[in-house]
Amino acid sequence: MLVAFVMGYAAGLPLELTGFVLKTWMAEVGVDLTVIGLFALVGLPYTLKFLWAPVLDRFTLRLFGRRRGWLMVFQFSLMLAILSLGSTDPLKAPWLVAGVAFLVTFLSASQDIVIDAYRREDLADNELGLGSALYVGGYRIGMLLAAGGGLILADIIPFGLVYALLALCLLPGVIATLLTPEPPTPFGTPVTMREAVVEPFVEYFQRKNALWILAFILMYKIGDTMASSMTAPFYIHLGFSKTEIGALVKLIGFWAIIGGTMAGGIIMLKLGINRCLWVFGVLQAVSTAGFAVLSQLGNNLVALAIVIGFENLSAGLGTAAYMAFMASITNKRFTATQYALLTSLMGVPRVLVSSGTGFMAKHMGWAPFFILCTLIAIPGMLMLMKFAPWSGKRADTAIQADN
Repeated sequence: MLVAFVMGYAAGLPLELTGFVLKTWMAEVGVDLTVIGLFALVGLPYTLKFLWAPVLDRFTLRLFGRRRGWLMVFQFSLMLAILSLGSTDPLKAPWLVAGVAFLVTFLSASQDIVIDAYRREDLADNELGLGSALYVGGYRIGMLLAAGGGLILADIIPFGLVYALLALCLLPGVIATLLTPEPPTPFGTPVTMREAVVEPFVEYFQRKNALWILAFILMYKIGDTMASSMTAPFYIHLGFSKTEIGALVKLIGFWAIIGGTMAGGIIMLKLGINRCLWVFGVLQAVSTAGFAVLSQLGNNLVALAIVIGFENLSAGLGTAAYMAFMASITNKRFTATQYALLTSLMGVPRVLVSSGTGFMAKHMGWAPFFILCTLIAIPGMLMLMKFAPWSGKRADTAIQADN
């Protein structure tokens, strides 16, 4: 369980370095809002990682083992790439920044593939809810360290040095990889590339409700993700300083996300994943509407604290149930590939849909934009009626993997 928490932290920290922190840096130096929105496209590897996930299921590096070997390669490469990103200039060479940021997201997505596979293979089925909650807790702490701590430091030192320090903050993940044992290799794992590439998809799409599940994963957090992609320039637009934003994100957001993920794990033990997807989904939509309210209140620190706190609390709850659900329906023989397929769809809103959010916010205005993000959550919630009705059986058995 502790490993799930630390690995979550290692996976979450790089995300904000090509997202919230980078967008704040670009907004501060005067990069156009539409260009900032388009930078969501550097996250394409998060939506395409299922393409190379079979390689990580099929091949094993001799040193450290099947999962730990790949983790070591990606973790050290990721640290070097983040250092390189900090040495670029967003105003003078935005496309160079985009190229290096794309490399960071590729390595980060590759690390995610292996971490997700490790967690699914290491935890028993009845541990997935709490294990996913701890993973999400670590993930959000990594994001908060990058976003909150990074912005506070950026008011004191240059952004380049901030990126160098945050690259070193990935060392706990490296230490965890060195100390944790390699999980047992499941029987029937792929021994040829055909088995690694074809069979995971054939096995998944033969299941009941397979397409509905993919549609749900695509839509469940789309509104929340679209809104979050533009919060950095939104806060700057309202006149908050980087220190104010960073302090509230780090202090209020930290405790809210810890409370949300821990509460999510406990509540899932009581209600099951099924009902939690409903309850937490509603809370996510309400938290998105909070940004529209903040846009009307303007530069109000109390309101900002409430919005950040509630957004992190609901995100912790919703993501814990979301990740537990996805883990529960993967087949352990093809963990890396099937989980990568599911989480790739999870990343589509953050990358493809969010690439147009800068244009939308610029021409719609902040309040209408956030109201739209709130309403977009409705289709994802309605899809739960198909395979996870409130009174029906648990969502984690809706389409059962043959593990």
